[in-house]
Amino acid sequence: MSTEPAAAPATATDPSALIRTRGYAVLLVMAAGIGVPVSAVAFGFLALVHELQSLTYHELPRALGFTGTPSWWPMPLLAVAGLLVGLTVRHLPGQGGHPPADGMESTGAPPAPQLPGIALAALASLGLGAVLGPEAPLIALGGGLAVCAARLVRPGIEPGARAVMGAAGSFAAISALLGSPLLGAFLLMETSGLAGMMLGMVLVPGLLASGVGALIFTGLGSWTGLGTYSLALRHVPRAEGPDLAQFGWALVLGLVAALAGTGIQRLAVFLQERVERRTVVATAVMGLVVGAAALVYAEGTGREASGVLYSGQDALDPLLARSAGYSVGALALLVVCKALAYCASLSSFRGGPVFPAMFVGAAGGVALSHLPGLSLTSGFAMGIGAMCVAMLRLPMTSVLLATLLLGSEGLTVMPLVIVSVVVSYVVTLRLAPCPAAARPDRG
Repeated sequence: MSTEPAAAPATATDPSALIRTRGYAVLLVMAAGIGVPVSAVAFGFLALVHELQSLTYHELPRALGFTGTPSWWPMPLLAVAGLLVGLTVRHLPGQGGHPPADGMESTGAPPAPQLPGIALAALASLGLGAVLGPEAPLIALGGGLAVCAARLVRPGIEPGARAVMGAAGSFAAISALLGSPLLGAFLLMETSGLAGMMLGMVLVPGLLASGVGALIFTGLGSWTGLGTYSLALRHVPRAEGPDLAQFGWALVLGLVAALAGTGIQRLAVFLQERVERRTVVATAVMGLVVGAAALVYAEGTGREASGVLYSGQDALDPLLARSAGYSVGALALLVVCKALAYCASLSSFRGGPVFPAMFVGAAGGVALSHLPGLSLTSGFAMGIGAMCVAMLRLPMTSVLLATLLLGSEGLTVMPLVIVSVVVSYVVTLRLAPCPAAARPDRG
């Protein structure tokens, strides 16, 4: 995944002095201009993913004579996806982008020759049902396209300015995806690890590009009738105020999420090391694993296999709105199957880890809300926050994802979410291997 701000501090220039220069004002203008085409490309990418999902999962089975989508359908579909992704990773420059099992890393905007491979691997993964989100490829594509555009406008652009333009492109690409430009800014800010004046120097152009991008997303969504592809909940039950019982559940949810997230991460890395030995065949096998998990869920609950497939972004609102229709057993099976499919997808496909982590945490929180002392909305929010921080290790972003998503009810549950996120974060860090024992960089 690319978060270009990390490259900005390459020079010893005083950030406060740089901000006062004419060149910085030019950067702001360029950032605003770049936000328009990059966000339009990002919108088109998300629209294409949506159309591929509908075409391959709904329209294609009917065209082949089935009255509906068979429960076994995801298995051959994901095997084909695995072959396509494996071939892309094996033969195209850039290996299809950053492996999601390695987490959210700052690797810089990818060079132009790598962009087609990143786009193809992401489209095959996301469009055919892998359990990953679009945020990582969008960040990489946005940063790479912005740097290409900056070089066309100013061929001699300096590395520091090029880094800022890459960051602006990444901001613009996910400006509306997480429901708010501010959430995308926090995600990139925490991932980049910047601080102080250097953060402000990079963040201001990024926020400007993000704001412009959000307007473009909204305008294109209205003009095309396709919507904005923005994370949103429309059916949020009233949240109960925090009490002692719910604070106790915050501790439990934080601990459970840390254990589950650590297990998912370690299994994904374990599988990834084996997938890399025979990329094409092993990625197809992982596709079959994802399809099998969806099949088990469909046969075990009588529900659509699509409940396990894809990122889970569009399934969060129905999960919360129709939670009363799920038994505890169905929710438990959903969590297990989604988590296993998430592991397999992280190990081999290309995409982002955010939305599946949100969905697994939300479903777990909804399942636990059937027990005494935990309300539905609180369990839903705490599950999202605790699982996100276990997988991403970004505490501020995790709190904001779980609370801003709920609108006004998010303020009510925020103290509970903070406790669950802190517990999950600390336990996750304690469970992590020591740096000396960590897996060496593959280069």
